[in-house]
Amino acid sequence: MNLLRAVATISSLTFVSRVLGYARDFFIARAFGAGFATDAFFVAFRIPNLLRRLFAEGAFSQAFVPILSEYRSRQTLEDTRGLIDSISTVLFVALVLATAIGIVAAPLIGTLFAPGWFHSEPAKFDLTVEMLRITFPYILFISLVAFAAGVLNTWSRFAVPAITPALLNVSFIVGAAFFAQYFDPPVLVLAWAVFAGGLAQLALQLPALARLGMLPRWRLDLAHPGVRRILKLMAPALFGVSVSQVSLLINTIFASFLVSGSVSWLYYADRLMEFPAGVLGVAVGTILLPSLSKFHAREAPQEYSRLLDWGLRLTVLLAVPAAAALAVIALPLIATLFQYGRFTSEDAWMTRQALVAYSIGLVGMVLVKILAPGFYARQNIVTPVRIGVVTLVATQAMNLAFIVPLKHAGLALAIGLGACLNAGLLYRHLRKQAIYAPQPGWLAFSLKVVAAVAFMAVVLYTTMGDELWWLAAPWQSKVPALAGLVLLGAAAYAAGLAALGFRPSDFSRREAD
Repeated sequence: MNLLRAVATISSLTFVSRVLGYARDFFIARAFGAGFATDAFFVAFRIPNLLRRLFAEGAFSQAFVPILSEYRSRQTLEDTRGLIDSISTVLFVALVLATAIGIVAAPLIGTLFAPGWFHSEPAKFDLTVEMLRITFPYILFISLVAFAAGVLNTWSRFAVPAITPALLNVSFIVGAAFFAQYFDPPVLVLAWAVFAGGLAQLALQLPALARLGMLPRWRLDLAHPGVRRILKLMAPALFGVSVSQVSLLINTIFASFLVSGSVSWLYYADRLMEFPAGVLGVAVGTILLPSLSKFHAREAPQEYSRLLDWGLRLTVLLAVPAAAALAVIALPLIATLFQYGRFTSEDAWMTRQALVAYSIGLVGMVLVKILAPGFYARQNIVTPVRIGVVTLVATQAMNLAFIVPLKHAGLALAIGLGACLNAGLLYRHLRKQAIYAPQPGWLAFSLKVVAAVAFMAVVLYTTMGDELWWLAAPWQSKVPALAGLVLLGAAAYAAGLAALGFRPSDFSRREAD
């Protein structure tokens, strides 16, 4: 398996999903703007979405994939099937119970995560609770999707899991564009789009599992040794990779005390920041976890370290220019993608502040997705947990320090700096525990990347023109202008790299399936 080609495949499919994600945000921004209704929806959606990242893509995947890879490498096919059957049954039962509790306890959950609205804006709070009850089953559907993706990725079947998230975006687009008028209030269509999108994603994964011969069968066996190991790893893993998501939710609590629209401004900025984080971080992280788990199972520490080094270099090569570009052309991006209908120029300026703050920590956010698998693939949960606790406390201290002078942008800055701290501590402990040793040439490599990024930033800044033009121009002018900027920035960076001697073949790497 060519890892660079696999990363390119996942990145391309994730790119399609992210583009659809911007299309969905365009429809949401145009139809509902940034205010009372969207604040309520984004809180209602963020809670099950956070649980997805904590439990499904976070704790469960980080515990499940290494154990599954070990079974595939060391045990028989029947033993591996037994693990898949047993853990899927336990997961399904737990999710049904959690979903039922979430629906019943929606008012309490809403009070915990948006306390500023409970007394001051009861109508917004009631709308949040209503939509939370509709969206909460999403955690059931998407957790089963994450389970299926873990199996498929372990067998190096990356395409279906990578394109699956696009279905949620399609559900949003169809709902907002064609069915909003049939709901009262219209924003409820977004909550039902979450429900339908989660169900559609699960429906896409099941045939892929069947073709692989790994469609789960009912087998409730809590005594299964593999299940017990996964459950044991899951408990502490909640604080590992997902610490940034906990910080995002706490940010929502802080933002609920700010002016109306703050939650929405942070959401739209987060969506733009998540584009490179998803296209790059998710792609490389998805490849690394099962591959590192195989090397650990085969007791090959040198290959393990070299694979981590490859992932880190690829991340630096692509994440640093992405962060710089987001900061430089923040307003053109926001004005072109979101400033329509009820999304005003003021909303664009406020979202810009949050996006620039987020961009400071983008490299750290992506690196966490690369460094954390270095521990999880070894079934080492304790170290990321300790780092996660330190990072979470530090992030909330920065929230308190930044929220008064910088308002919502301060919350975004705290998230970004917290991610950088998280990545730095993960890197330090990988070195300290002799898990990772950098390959030669890092200093020269880093200097060349910085030089190429600086050239790209200058080109973008000098060619994007007056920011006020982006706020006033019609979309027919902004869309081609933004496309030209993005292509110009990519070309400038590629030219800078080429002049400094970089070649794509330098990052080619093959691994056995």
